[in-house]
Amino acid sequence: MFSTRKNASTADHFRNTVAWITGASSGIGEALAVGLAGSGARLVLSARRESELDRVARRCHQAGSAETDVMVLPLDITDSDSMAGASAKVLERFGQIDLLINNAGVSQRSRCAETDLSVYRKLMDVDVIGQIALTQAVLPHMLERGAGHIAATASVAGKVGVPLRTGYCAAKHAVMGFFDALRAEVEDSGITVSTIVPGFISTPIARHALAGDGQPFNKSDEEISGGMNVDECARVVIAGLARGQREIPVGKGKEMHALWLKRLSPELIFNITRRRK
Repeated sequence: MFSTRKNASTADHFRNTVAWITGASSGIGEALAVGLAGSGARLVLSARRESELDRVARRCHQAGSAETDVMVLPLDITDSDSMAGASAKVLERFGQIDLLINNAGVSQRSRCAETDLSVYRKLMDVDVIGQIALTQAVLPHMLERGAGHIAATASVAGKVGVPLRTGYCAAKHAVMGFFDALRAEVEDSGITVSTIVPGFISTPIARHALAGDGQPFNKSDEEISGGMNVDECARVVIAGLARGQREIPVGKGKEMHALWLKRLSPELIFNITRRRK
């Protein structure tokens, strides 16, 4: 049973909860899956690469999940027409969806003048439209039950614009706006909405980012490589979700100061970001 007690321990809160995670084949999504497995959740793992999802499922079993408590559900987040069918499969398997974590995403490393428009379209399709489509597929079930938790992985880039990430920043700003507005619509119906706001987390996101021509960037950023350990990130996020925290900032570097600096002194943050290369 999904615990609604604000003071419940993380393990108590997520025990037997059905948590559906997109982008579960690597990075933050993988770490969240393993962390929730250790908290007794039943899991639905989605991403495009089934072989990687199988690997993550094995890690979840090692963390304590029973074989029957992990569902591998390959999903192309850009295929909006498949969302209703995917949601039906989850409900057929587990009977409910307590927590949806919209974590699938792709980043970018290119200047605007050197970026093909198709790159911007892909960023929006993956990072924004895909999250909206899946949320729309799951939302009626949660509204009918009068309970549920929807989360989305945004970014500090969803609050602050920086060079080489015009499309990524635009997409993550859209994620923040959509899920903040959704919260205002559904919170009184018993549904919690959380935005996850990572700073620099040590994941493969930079290597998988898109260059201006749409090809993989295939390089690691020093800031990303030196960022917060992804398992530590997952622990912070899972604790925030258990508390029903509406916005969950997570990171350890100077970039986290930008979240409050943008509010207190926009002109200062504009001057700082324009000096970034």
